[in-house]
Amino acid sequence: MTTPGTAPSRDRGVTGPKGFRAAGVAAGIKESGALDLALVVNEGPGQAAAGVFTTNQVKAAPVLWSQQVLRERRLKAVVLNSGGANACTGPEGFQDTHATAEKVAEVLHVGAIEIAVCSTGLIGERLPMASLTAGVEVAAKELDSSDEAGLHAATAVMTTDTRPKQSWARHPDGWSVGGFVKGAGMLAPNMATMLSVITTDAVVDGDALDAALRATTAKTYDRLDVDGGTSTNDTVLVLASGASGVAPSPEDFAGVLTAVAADLVKQLQGDAEGVTKEISITVNGALSEADAVTVAKTVAEDNLVKTALFGSDPNWGRVAMAVGRAQATVDQHKLGIAINGVTLFADGHQAADRAEADLSGRDVEIVIDLNLGDGEATVLTTDLSHGYVEENSAYSS
Repeated sequence: MTTPGTAPSRDRGVTGPKGFRAAGVAAGIKESGALDLALVVNEGPGQAAAGVFTTNQVKAAPVLWSQQVLRERRLKAVVLNSGGANACTGPEGFQDTHATAEKVAEVLHVGAIEIAVCSTGLIGERLPMASLTAGVEVAAKELDSSDEAGLHAATAVMTTDTRPKQSWARHPDGWSVGGFVKGAGMLAPNMATMLSVITTDAVVDGDALDAALRATTAKTYDRLDVDGGTSTNDTVLVLASGASGVAPSPEDFAGVLTAVAADLVKQLQGDAEGVTKEISITVNGALSEADAVTVAKTVAEDNLVKTALFGSDPNWGRVAMAVGRAQATVDQHKLGIAINGVTLFADGHQAADRAEADLSGRDVEIVIDLNLGDGEATVLTTDLSHGYVEENSAYSS
């Protein structure tokens, strides 16, 4: 729940908070000539930072690098590229990441240990380093604190995204949180597959920032599951400049941070590959929150459920099947399933004709009542469409 007056808007992003400059440029990494390199710089006075990364055991070189530098809980800047993931590229790929950080450090006159690196794109190929390092020089010259600069940075990280995604919210006490995110496919906890940079001008130390980010991630990024694919490059970073001079309470900071993250996640869902339905799956009455999350994710990832919803078919039987195979405690005689406000299944048997549930619109709400306890959770997902299959079958060609 956000503080009154802090509802996020999408007209600003990482440059919304004071103390940040950004740029997005075309470095020539993408053959299309589109923007493909972003730079976000923290001008301080504080440089606290924290990050959360992919749980995939196959981690891209930028993830390994950024995990190392964030042990100090401080960053001067983040450099991000699209057009290549720099994943599964061996020691040479890690050297490329190191060289990227060194180049950014050189142009900003700081140490490489203060630079995080993020990459996104096709797995398995080396980056064109000459183009990338030249792009860093161009980006450094174009750094600006304008809203346009923040939008360019959000645009430069796009891969199969159709539009940039950013959000910003200001607390009445005079501090704010802003951010951008990219991601359209290979989206699944833990986290939802993406690159995301969040900035704040609140005064927050590194440890508090880390705790707030992890709590926020668990409730937002981790609750989006498009296709069950956890990427090699997942990264969410938060940087605090302290430029507002205001040290908010942990509760206020968590509220605004979560509001911005939730808005970014909603934008990810709406721009997922091939999406025609934006689906929320809420599980109530589980023995624990963990059980509720497990059931919701199992339904979210089930291809039979997703294809039925693509066809606007309120096939509650497929939902019941998915609930029953979840690694959680379920009693079919207490189970209830409602789709778009119509209870179709209750107490172990059909409760209404499935035709009573209208799925003709884009939004679908599935509510599953386990009636066993107090645990609850909501997971966002999308349908499995022709467009998703076509896009992913041709991604590397």
